[in-house]
Amino acid sequence: MLTEPIEATLPIYTEVENLDFYLKNGLLFCLYHEEPHAVIRENPDANMLNALSHLAGKFPLIVLESESYNKLKSQLLEAKSEEGIGGIEGYETTEEIETFLQNEDLLTSEDSAPIIRYVNSLFLQAVKRRATDIHIETFEYEGDVRFRIDGVLNRIATLKKGAIGSIINRIKVISNLDISETRIPQDGRTKITIAGASVDVRVSILPTYYGEKAVLRLLMKGESIPSLQELGFSEEVYTKLRALLKHSYGMILITGPTGSGKSTTLHSFLKEIDHEHYNIITVEDPVEYNADGINQIQVNEKVNLTFSEALRSILRQDPDVIMVGEMRDKETAKIATQAAMTGHLLLSTLHTNSAAAAIPRLIDMGIDPFLVSSTLIGILAQRLVRLLCPHCKTPYQPTDEDIRYFNLPHDVTLYAPKGCEKCSGTGYMGRRAIGEIIIVDETFAAQIKSGADEQQLRRYLLENTDFKPMFDALRDMVMAGETSIPEAIRIGVKGL
Repeated sequence: MLTEPIEATLPIYTEVENLDFYLKNGLLFCLYHEEPHAVIRENPDANMLNALSHLAGKFPLIVLESESYNKLKSQLLEAKSEEGIGGIEGYETTEEIETFLQNEDLLTSEDSAPIIRYVNSLFLQAVKRRATDIHIETFEYEGDVRFRIDGVLNRIATLKKGAIGSIINRIKVISNLDISETRIPQDGRTKITIAGASVDVRVSILPTYYGEKAVLRLLMKGESIPSLQELGFSEEVYTKLRALLKHSYGMILITGPTGSGKSTTLHSFLKEIDHEHYNIITVEDPVEYNADGINQIQVNEKVNLTFSEALRSILRQDPDVIMVGEMRDKETAKIATQAAMTGHLLLSTLHTNSAAAAIPRLIDMGIDPFLVSSTLIGILAQRLVRLLCPHCKTPYQPTDEDIRYFNLPHDVTLYAPKGCEKCSGTGYMGRRAIGEIIIVDETFAAQIKSGADEQQLRRYLLENTDFKPMFDALRDMVMAGETSIPEAIRIGVKGL
């Protein structure tokens, strides 16, 4: 019997009869010095010892500390997940299944197994490649499967129209939707398990001119939400956000376009707040991240459970912190402002391009400038910027146009995306949040009360405070070689 750390690269071993039984009970298998060994962790439970007794000493035993044991278990579970993709009717890999789908007439085929395998493979590929959405689209003669990775759609496969229809039907089945209904939109949910981790999937089916389109949103679990520090904001923005969250009342807003990471940042805010001593209630549409210790309400307009109606009820639940997924209408904005004014910390989002633009937007929604100035304590505008793949980014000298647009020094070296195996050919790997933050102090509140417009507010911030625009943060990333000029332009943050 051996007791020592095991490297993640140590080969796993799956040629064991009744492997599923052993894995279910926590007994693992690996190759050690090219010989198969059984593996348990320190302080094994009764199930593990029971499974070990079934082996009757066929394999030598290794006892691992928890971290190494969990690492090996993830490898084995992932191998089992991949095994479920191929290995049927001669289709051993995802690519071979894809070739079958491109060449066979599935409308006349009675064998649905390749479709089931392919849908399983899509989920596995999506999770491995960090995709947030899977798009399955139908056109006149064929259809596309695309993943949204780091905010950008990438085509994964082009398949025959019949195959696309069968894939969408399979998705309907696992989402408990009506496969016979193709004329109206349908929404559903399902849950998948990959390498021992469960992923919630929100499904939307939409009828289009040539057939149906399916969009599958892969939702993170609450425990996988990044902390405020892990979002990547500058130290200055992070410090100011931490200070804002120590307030016991007032309104904090996050602004930005769709897909800029507002919901993730809101939930990161909630992770910073003491769940044990505060009553935290959220109202969202939909509830994207299930978080422990937080009371979450799902908007349901069919039964008139709107943002505003939910907010009215929340105020009778003795809340300390209220999170409103989005301020969509005047009524919601007014109730939220009243909540912030009467001793609650209120967190919410608005669709504006800059932090300063949130103030005239609130006033346009019918909130008196005096109320805005007395309840608003901070505004964060943010974007998510793709990071260049460190393995393949290539240096180059900027053009005169680049230098003028970003006000760059002439001797700076910039980097461009190239694409390699590690970044799946995109040239980018991961994203980082950038932001601009306004702290509403007495002097800035006076500017709001006076009815200043967005440009006047922005000018005041630049001339009288330490306010740093997002454009400056974006330029710093370009100069540091963290992102590219095309990505910075795609983000759409304008200079002064």
